[in-house]
Parts: sequence; structure tokens; C-alpha cells
Amino acid sequence: MNTQANTPAPPAACTLMRPADVSRITGMKRSTLYNHIDKGTFPRPVKLGERFAVWPSDEVQAILNARIAGKGDDEIRVLVGELMEARKHRA
Repeated sequence: MNTQANTPAPPAACTLMRPADVSRITGMKRSTLYNHIDKGTFPRPVKLGERFAVWPSDEVQAILNARIAGKGDDEIRVLVGELMEARKHRA
């Protein structure tokens, strides 16, 4: 909350990341990334076209933060479910 104006702080900026960007940030090759998607330990991409897929950067960061914190695959799957559900409520 912004105490000066007593209004909520604006949401953090979220960019859309292409698969190559996600691979560079996570260190995972594309095939490994899609294996994690199949296992439910990484969110599915947002399809913006037939051959155009992206990930919201805040979702990628949330997964990385969970891994850094030592969360296991079961906990990551729960997080992925929460992230996917939250997409439905984005404006």
C-alpha cells in the first residue's frame, strides 16, 4: 500500500517471455522445459497464436523462487495449479 496517497501500490510489471528467454533464465533446454510442463512442475505457456507461445515473467519467477527455496515437485505442482487458476482472474 502506498502510504503517501493511501492507495494500493501498482502491481509489479509483468512481461511475456518467449521459450528461448525462459530457457535462458531457467537454464533448462526447451525439451526439459516441456518435460516439466508435462509433469505439472512448470506452467503451460499462454498461446497468443498458432505458433506463438509465451509465459508471464512473474510465473517463471515464482517457479524459480520455489525451487531456490527447496520446494519439492509436489509443492511445485500445487504452485503451478495456483498460477494457472490465477490466470483466469487477470485483467
